[in-house]
Amino acid sequence: MIEELKQDAEERMAKALEALAGAFNKIRTGRAHPSILDGLSVDYYGVDTPLSQAASIAIEDARTLSVSPWEKSLVPEIEKAIMKSDLGLNPSTAGAVIRVPLPALTEETRKHYGKQAKAEAEGARISIRNIRRDVISDIKELQKAKDISEDDERRAQDDVQKITDRFVGRVEEALTAKEKDLMEI
Repeated sequence: MIEELKQDAEERMAKALEALAGAFNKIRTGRAHPSILDGLSVDYYGVDTPLSQAASIAIEDARTLSVSPWEKSLVPEIEKAIMKSDLGLNPSTAGAVIRVPLPALTEETRKHYGKQAKAEAEGARISIRNIRRDVISDIKELQKAKDISEDDERRAQDDVQKITDRFVGRVEEALTAKEKDLMEI
């Protein structure tokens, strides 16, 4: 029973870390990466479709992405979606290929993205602590129902805290790596 709760906590905390990694991928660094465009969707025959399913996205050079739509008729839609996004990108079209140059990051934008990364990391830490709170309350319920002893409850709470500390440490490592990546010129 306690092992199942701890396993559940680990799985949920791992999902919080995955969500953080996805959020970090959307924060732009100085280098081009296809995941920057992950959140975008285009109108594809009346259906909102993720950009990655309507076109291939490739890295052309260190600061340029190229987007090749599966159908030439999608070029204006994709351009519109990129311009409307809050990424601050200006695509240029050459035939059926859309080039998306990534402007160099200024010190101000680097700091802004750093703050955004810290906010995402704090959200992940809060999520992990909420999971800890839920699992510990479940453990206390078991103890109240006399399904486990007080010693088992104490041990389980300590184990859950260790798991929490380990995942919070991973969040810190990810944040440090992202900040380092952001400040790299």
